[in-house]
Amino acid sequence: MDWLNYHHLLYFWTVAREGSVTAAARTLNLSQPALSTQIRALEESLGERLFEKAGRGLRLTGAGQVAFRYADEIFTLGREFRQALKGRPTGRALRLVVGVSDVLPKLMVQRLLRPALRLGEPLHLTCREGTLPLLLEALQAHEVDIVLSDVPCTPVTGPRAFNHLLGECGVELFGSPDLVARHPGPFPEALNGAPFLLPSEGHALRRGLDTWFERRGLHPVISGEFDDSALLMTFGEEGLGFLAAHAAISGEVARAHGLVGLGPMDGLKGRIYAVSAERRLVHPAVLAVLEAAKAEIFL
Repeated sequence: MDWLNYHHLLYFWTVAREGSVTAAARTLNLSQPALSTQIRALEESLGERLFEKAGRGLRLTGAGQVAFRYADEIFTLGREFRQALKGRPTGRALRLVVGVSDVLPKLMVQRLLRPALRLGEPLHLTCREGTLPLLLEALQAHEVDIVLSDVPCTPVTGPRAFNHLLGECGVELFGSPDLVARHPGPFPEALNGAPFLLPSEGHALRRGLDTWFERRGLHPVISGEFDDSALLMTFGEEGLGFLAAHAAISGEVARAHGLVGLGPMDGLKGRIYAVSAERRLVHPAVLAVLEAAKAEIFL
């Protein structure tokens, strides 16, 4: 069995924190050659380079970044272990880092993550928003615990990962009161020639909307395209165009943005996925999110 040398890991962790072998050697009261030898021994045992040269200094490689995060956690736990044995409170909270695709409605993300906040123990929640490819890279680098997306991960969108369908729901049409007044008549026919705010090309809801319009022979005027759903909603508040939103949060959308619901867009569905790096999930907060999503009924 291969054993991890924690002395070597401590030396690596200190070099990464101090930013150089010279500074770490002073902190550890070791000679620079001795410290460099210990770091090389750790790299050999792991089979990975942890540092690479950057000008006159060093920077962490991809493997080094992963190793540093684990080392930081290990030595933090070590300090808390000593405090716990002495009867002192550690104040440690469960950490959950969630990658959120920027196209997802923020109200939907809040609803999905709510069960994690109700575990009955302190939770340190971090949400990182971005494009799906970048979030999947962060997932593979163990920088995030789970990624929330409107599309599943495929070999085209990123590295191998596991998709968990959290649910699906219908899509409803919304508009500001002033906009609705300017375009009277039955919907969706009144959308012909009316301004519409759309998610950017490539997003799942955008593809669904394009198909929905085409099948019904509707030709709205695209007045805006957005990567960020919250920004799209903000422009919708100003009456700059009609918009589509998940039916599961229709009440929140209407209240939060002062919009009028005009009914369901029949046949159009939105889906939410949780994407993980491992098939078997063990993080209690992630499990709470998945179990709650399974129990909730999406219409």
